[in-house]
Amino acid sequence: MRSLIVRLHGHIVQFTIIVFFLIPGPDCFQLIGSAYGQTSGLWPRPPDTAQPPVFFCRIVHAYPHDPNAFTQGLAFESGYFFEGTGLKGQSSLRKIVPETGLIVKLKALPPRYFGEGVTVFKDRLIQLTWKSRVGFIYNKQSFRKLGTFSWPGEGWGITTNNIHLIVSDGSDRLYFLDPETFFVTHTIKIRDPTGPVTQLNELEFVEGYILANIWQTDRIVIIVPETGRVAAWISLDGLRKGPHEGVPNGIAYDRKGGRLFVTGKRWRNLFEVALVPDE
Repeated sequence: MRSLIVRLHGHIVQFTIIVFFLIPGPDCFQLIGSAYGQTSGLWPRPPDTAQPPVFFCRIVHAYPHDPNAFTQGLAFESGYFFEGTGLKGQSSLRKIVPETGLIVKLKALPPRYFGEGVTVFKDRLIQLTWKSRVGFIYNKQSFRKLGTFSWPGEGWGITTNNIHLIVSDGSDRLYFLDPETFFVTHTIKIRDPTGPVTQLNELEFVEGYILANIWQTDRIVIIVPETGRVAAWISLDGLRKGPHEGVPNGIAYDRKGGRLFVTGKRWRNLFEVALVPDE
């Protein structure tokens, strides 16, 4: 709270100014700073030599999820999940009501395409394909296809930091794209103290970090986008509920509500989770 004194029409007037500081992000990501002994700064970054901490998931809420959905991409926007599914002949783009799992809009991809990651950028939905070297651009509301773009390699995951699109191809690299031209502006290599981190799959940008499923594991890596360093790991152990459920794949974030969601291939649930430190 501060005071401001000004002169108006010959009179001295004192105003009281109240300054609000908005601290972005869910409290769980401040745990990263605590793990490194950092108690100040909104965006704690790990030292290059630090061993990244591991966090576990506490289920806050379980939502229904189509057990036949081969989930490849997931996003949350305006109260809905947007999900991309894979496999040739089964790939789709979906808009889903979280509380019921009801699919309120569905667009099937042509059978020759294997759908991959999905993200929302402004009024558009962007969906990758695996090996077809093409991505699709849709109107977010109608799912009408607005166009396509070329991608030179395999498409795996995609997200956005509201400036760039960020794409994975299963390697240890992430690619930052101009959202209008789809040209690569720069890349980062993902590293932890033991070396390169590969198999980066479905992506989500969460409060200044990039989260990525690691293909064929029950782990999510938390990445510092400026350097590619690994800030932390998330273990998804125990979230699979049945023998027919596949690997985890699908991360979404509710920016307004600070809620983090995860699911997997053919999972019957989509979970809101909170992160807890390994004790």
